[in-house]
Amino acid sequence: MGLFDDLASKVHDAMASGGAAEHGVVLTHMMEALGGGPGGTPGSTMGAMVTAFEANGLGHLVQSWIGTGPNLPITAQQIQQALGNSHVRDLAARLGIDPAQAAAKLAVVLPHLVDQLTPDGQLPKS
Repeated sequence: MGLFDDLASKVHDAMASGGAAEHGVVLTHMMEALGGGPGGTPGSTMGAMVTAFEANGLGHLVQSWIGTGPNLPITAQQIQQALGNSHVRDLAARLGIDPAQAAAKLAVVLPHLVDQLTPDGQLPKS
């Protein structure tokens, strides 16, 4: 199973209620926009994401998702702050939606995804 298939599956499991397939698509495009691609590893792509959040003063949010405690929420504006407008615009273009919508979708999906990919409170190995 490829990286993006695995991530989409984890999103589906994490978001068992309606819309999981759409979340998987959002996630796949988000990982590609961050520089991950087929054959990439979850650890390297997630490591880049964590670095981006930390560099933009939002490390505490992503660390809450990685840790075993409660996940702190994130806003669409914080997504844009952490990932940068170019990544959000790229994601939006891949999805065929407005950048504000893409950021809002990520704000819903990302905490759950990172939480599911880090069940032991640590990033996956590269």
